[in-house]
Amino acid sequence: MSALASGSGTSAIRGQVLSYRADPFRNAIDDCVMYEPDGLVVMENGKITAVGPASETLSAVPNGVEVTTYDNALILPGFIDCHVHYPQTEIIGAYGKQLIDWLNKYTFVAEQNFKNKDHAREVAKVFLREGLRCGTTTSTVFCTVDPVSVDAFFEESQQLNMRNIAGKVMMDRNAPDELMDTAQTGYDQTKELIARWHNNGRSLYCVTPRFAPTSTPEQMEMTGAVWKEHPGTYLQSHVSENLGEIEWVKELFPERKGYVDVYHHYGHLGERSILGHGVHLTEEEFQVLHDTGTAISHCPTSNLFLGSGLFSIEKAMDEKRPIRVGLATDLGAGTNFSQLVTMNEAYKVAQMNGYSLSAHHAYYLATRGAANALYLDDKIGSIEVGMEADIAVLDLNATPVLGYRLKYANTLDEVLFVVMTLGDDRTTCATYVAGNLVYSREQQIRKEQFAEPLNTVS
Repeated sequence: MSALASGSGTSAIRGQVLSYRADPFRNAIDDCVMYEPDGLVVMENGKITAVGPASETLSAVPNGVEVTTYDNALILPGFIDCHVHYPQTEIIGAYGKQLIDWLNKYTFVAEQNFKNKDHAREVAKVFLREGLRCGTTTSTVFCTVDPVSVDAFFEESQQLNMRNIAGKVMMDRNAPDELMDTAQTGYDQTKELIARWHNNGRSLYCVTPRFAPTSTPEQMEMTGAVWKEHPGTYLQSHVSENLGEIEWVKELFPERKGYVDVYHHYGHLGERSILGHGVHLTEEEFQVLHDTGTAISHCPTSNLFLGSGLFSIEKAMDEKRPIRVGLATDLGAGTNFSQLVTMNEAYKVAQMNGYSLSAHHAYYLATRGAANALYLDDKIGSIEVGMEADIAVLDLNATPVLGYRLKYANTLDEVLFVVMTLGDDRTTCATYVAGNLVYSREQQIRKEQFAEPLNTVS
């Protein structure tokens, strides 16, 4: 796959093009959707330079540039994963009880291996390529407490010229000794990593306290300080994932009104702060997130896997005080790299809450909505002139059942819903990063042979 990524310049792709102009949670869907049944996207030097109906846009293709046509395929902005743990790639699908038990039994054990940079690089390579295989072009990533885990991740990410956000985990209590830093070393190492990686190419740095229970008040103070000292960087953590976790936070921070108030008090909320889960947020906490511009990453597969609860997208998007929300896999408690699978689970979670999440809303959360949550919607998340050319191409004949079912889909809405319900990693046939083809899969279904039915008639 690295060979595909070599070179830059101009490329053009043709097929069904879908993107979102605006937020369908707040605007009429027809006003938000950009769909070209025979569209063309031209990319040059990492940016989209033309998009529109092929009949009108072919003239924008420079002489000598071959147009790649994807038949019966959907061209989308690259998917954005707002909350994921690359060191947990090796423990995806590990049996566990609930959050804290799972962390102690699997996560903390696996993360101790990331002092070894060769190991970290190997896992990062698998993680990034599995994401690309699913059409994911940007992720907000937790590394481990060891700075080499950050270096390994960004080095692999930069080889693919990806726009990724990542940071060193900070935790100085309630964790194995091998995985703890101190308030001071966490601060110092974070400053060094920011200087090395933030805005280095397409890389962006994220200050990363794991979650309130694993940081002392001293470290929470230092975390807020280092984030404030470096405008434009990100901050990520976890909030209100599990009821037992919430009670634990109350015990550790009895002077605070609640979980969100802990982060608010220590200066962890604001633009470019994104908190994972938010399953059990109160109305008052939603209001604080709205007022501060803090985002929530919705992690339906991990919430279901660990039995944490059902995030309410309806409450989050309440028009009186909407918050920014992006979709996330949350590997490795999340059980799939595919954002299509994640959309499928998000739909089911919404159903359990009595809310119907349409396909357009789901695709928005994985593209432009996620970019909005990350304050990157001026760069990624939509197919528009001037945007960075990160693109996923979905094969509508990827599996026999998908191709068969879509014969009976009569509207774009139905097509999108079927794809997110029946689709998975096999659905992605191409992924472009900064205009370069970095992943490709043959579109045609491989030949299959079935035995003839037995003739049982006597």
